[in-house]
Amino acid sequence: MASETIRRVALIGGGVIGAGWAARFLLNGLDVVMFDLDPEAERKVATVLDSARVAWAALYPGLLPAEGRLSFAGSIAEAVKGAGFVQESLPEREDLKRRVLAELDALLPPEVVIGSSTSGLLPTSLQSDMAHPERLVVGHPFNPVYLLPLVEICGGARTSDAAKAAAAELYERIGMQVLHVRKEIDGFIADRLLEAVWREGLWLINDGIATTAELDDAIRFGAGLRWSFMGTFLTYRLAGGEAGMRHFLDQFGPALKLPWTKLEAPELTDSLADRIAVQSDEQADGVSIRDLERLRDKALVSVLQGLRATDVGAGATLERHMQQLRRALPEPVSAPVDEAAPLRLHRAAVLPEWIDYNGHMTEHRYLQVFGDATDALLGYIGAGADYVAGGHSFYTVETHIRHLQEVKLGVPLTVETQVIGGDAKRLHVFHSLFAAANGDPLATAEQMLLHVDNAASRAVPAQGDVLARLDRLRLAQAGLAPPEGAGRSIGARSSAPASESSRG
Repeated sequence: MASETIRRVALIGGGVIGAGWAARFLLNGLDVVMFDLDPEAERKVATVLDSARVAWAALYPGLLPAEGRLSFAGSIAEAVKGAGFVQESLPEREDLKRRVLAELDALLPPEVVIGSSTSGLLPTSLQSDMAHPERLVVGHPFNPVYLLPLVEICGGARTSDAAKAAAAELYERIGMQVLHVRKEIDGFIADRLLEAVWREGLWLINDGIATTAELDDAIRFGAGLRWSFMGTFLTYRLAGGEAGMRHFLDQFGPALKLPWTKLEAPELTDSLADRIAVQSDEQADGVSIRDLERLRDKALVSVLQGLRATDVGAGATLERHMQQLRRALPEPVSAPVDEAAPLRLHRAAVLPEWIDYNGHMTEHRYLQVFGDATDALLGYIGAGADYVAGGHSFYTVETHIRHLQEVKLGVPLTVETQVIGGDAKRLHVFHSLFAAANGDPLATAEQMLLHVDNAASRAVPAQGDVLARLDRLRLAQAGLAPPEGAGRSIGARSSAPASESSRG
């Protein structure tokens, strides 16, 4: 089944991984039906979904489609009815997975692909009881599924190339980075690397060399930073200097003969388990699991956004997915819009990450909201992602923001945009930010944009339909009164309400 035709996904298993899958599918606009025997499943999934909404609102501001609908089924048969794809995320028990996968196989049309979230069981074994084994693929994600983009795809001996391609297409559609595992192997690729670090860490604790906190510090302050954008082998290539990897291997290869590592895990005795648990409790220092999850998500969003700025690693995957979401946004020009009035093209809500030490929306978030409103306007006139890909874009060359009222956490926002001038090369706009609930004015931004030929790096007239739509909009709004505050610079108004002096 083609990825773009899939609108409904069935999830079998609603634990940590299943809930993460639910969030990722739902936030990409797909309906999800879940089956799980845990009576607490709905509550647990709702908690994960709440966290994912906060993270995605920060990661994809203004780009998310309407959220899909989540429902819970009373049986596997009910869950998979009408599903275009099934993701199984049951506990790592081969007998359980084989039994349920065979049941799914009997219920579904042959063209529906089934993905298994197994972290190490071989797909050839998992598909052995299926009448249509060609449809079974491993789709192994990483926690939290809604933020980490990696998914390993591995087929069994009887998995078809078409099934692997269909799964990859759907996973990429929801913003994931597919890693094809060429050959079946226990643990696949990523977990085998993680297992090596984990086993060595257990030895270092067992031998009294380091604590859990010290081991985590060794990763997060050192290699972990490099791994997020360059991995291991490219990092070591740089360590070889101008001569590259060959020189690195010649220089450090002999160290492989030294007894630096103990890849065979130590026996996990009660004493060692207790020591690890005590050290982990000390390391957490009373912070709850939920608070640690929130910290993890905020940190991951920051890392992903930072990597996106350099278009490397998971940041490149994020940017690709953002472009997909932009292209999928409905064309505003098809909506009933009164162009003779200020346009309402952008909405947002004040997120926890937007709040400063005073409990108000911090300054740079105003610029973000107004920048997103400008992007919405450009999309409205046809100067969106496809136009940029064609070599032209509008560049903001000047912005003047006024803060009228303090804005607090959770406030829904809406922006009105008025075109107040310009020509074929220039676009002069004025944004007014309001509280969506009561219409209170919160801030304004006046911006001047230049239309640029990206290859030539110079201002040129806008192209074709974009220029026609812009001229039409300018003409429609020419009769509007100039918005209050337009044309003013700092200190240029005769009087100002006290709230305008607030940092916000």
